Amino acid sequence: MLDVDTGVDDACALLLAALHPGLDLRAVSCVGGNAPLVDVVRNTLTVLGLVGRRDVPVGVGAARPLLEDPVDARHVHGSDGMADLGLPVPLLEPDPRLAVELLRDTVAAAADAGTPLTLVPLAPMTNIALFARLYPAVFARIGRIVFMGGGANVSNATAAAEFNVFHDPEAAAIVLDACAVHGVAATMYGLDVFYDPLVTDEHVARLREIDSAAAQLGAALVSFHHRRFASGGATIGDAGAVAMLVCPDAVRTERLPVRVELTGSFTRGRTIVDRRDWTGDLAHDPHGLAPAQVDVALEINGPWIADVWLRTVGGEDW
Repeated sequence: MLDVDTGVDDACALLLAALHPGLDLRAVSCVGGNAPLVDVVRNTLTVLGLVGRRDVPVGVGAARPLLEDPVDARHVHGSDGMADLGLPVPLLEPDPRLAVELLRDTVAAAADAGTPLTLVPLAPMTNIALFARLYPAVFARIGRIVFMGGGANVSNATAAAEFNVFHDPEAAAIVLDACAVHGVAATMYGLDVFYDPLVTDEHVARLREIDSAAAQLGAALVSFHHRRFASGGATIGDAGAVAMLVCPDAVRTERLPVRVELTGSFTRGRTIVDRRDWTGDLAHDPHGLAPAQVDVALEINGPWIADVWLRTVGGEDW
């Protein structure tokens, strides 16, 4: 199950999750982030409709962070949040359940069937934090959380913080704490690896030759970022977090204590990834070891991840 704020790279991730034969996309929940919630919902339904995944329920979630006013990223993703492609209004409708209810039902159904769900938040984790607080017993039944957010050494929204965590740091902190309390495994796919899987102009040209809605949409999304950033290669961003589910050996992770900074004037929203050697004398540290032990992605085989996305979106003609 994905949680998204669709977004150009969220749309790339949706294409991969919806089409890869090794993935079973059960549901999608939407949250305000890259764009306002109304745009996120429309964009998500558009992508799923274009690739024929009308079976995937889409839940409408939080329009704003837990505490602060929302700050979108339309300067990166376009005024509509998804590359201003002028796509037709989707015929699909969102699920009548709120996002937290869809999360509850989907997680419970998977656990009941003996196949605990992998939850992939690609957005500010407001929905996931609300789910953790409203339905803690069901949250505890999640098999694994793989989230796009944070960074051990890299930031973007501020000098200290990555956008998804910066947008709602309290939510990220709540989710990490809930993972620690309930023993839910967590993987952080952050900015240290986010930018490495690249799709080039040559890849886009090849996708444009393929007569499928997925290939045409994928080409248009990546081409938008090529133009916006005057670059011949664009990251598939959030899609990398989905791709690592099918090729885990392409990403090197290290299990490390992680906290979210909530109060610093210049560092609010930073993921504090503790890479110290804990065998020494730490009596002078008043904070101690962070409760959340997270598999932090530190290195990636970018071409491998990009190839997984290209072969999935391009289909048999790639």
